[in-house]
Amino acid sequence: MKLLEERIQQDGRILGDEILKVDAFLNHQIDPELMAAMGEEFSRLFANDKIDKILTVESSGIAPAVFAGLSLHVPVVFARKNKSLTLPTTVWAADVYSFTKQTTNQIMIDQQFLKSGEKVLIIDDFLANGQAVNGLLKIASQADAHVVGAGIVIEKTFQKGRQILDEQGIRVESLARVKAFVDGQVAFL
Repeated sequence: MKLLEERIQQDGRILGDEILKVDAFLNHQIDPELMAAMGEEFSRLFANDKIDKILTVESSGIAPAVFAGLSLHVPVVFARKNKSLTLPTTVWAADVYSFTKQTTNQIMIDQQFLKSGEKVLIIDDFLANGQAVNGLLKIASQADAHVVGAGIVIEKTFQKGRQILDEQGIRVESLARVKAFVDGQVAFL
């Protein structure tokens, strides 16, 4: 998606060898016009899949997931990273390791919001090592829901995330595919 690639070049910052910081428009401050364009693109890519729900993980996946849900006219369910007093004990759960935060969180979805036989689309902000998407796949499996694919805002192709999903037969559609960081710039596929 050219618009997203241009925004990454303009406002993204490279930290070290593996981290792309996009907090100016995606995961701290959110550009709603860019989110709307990404939601429409995810809708176009998955238009024929008869999706019942979109799944994501809080918090950075919520904005692109909501705009995709708006374009696809389906609800969005996000996995919580912290159990609150309002979350029941009947949850689908999986452990997810965050490379950028260097922590493992148990993500949870209330069982009433994910049912057997539902066709779901996973949306996430990044695909790097595949841990967040893999956690949502485990939750979907627990619920006996069918995952039609994963829509990724930014994929870092030099990390193993896509390989992990390919090995599981998961369709991946990424809006921007980063192949490398070269001289302080992002190189795309």
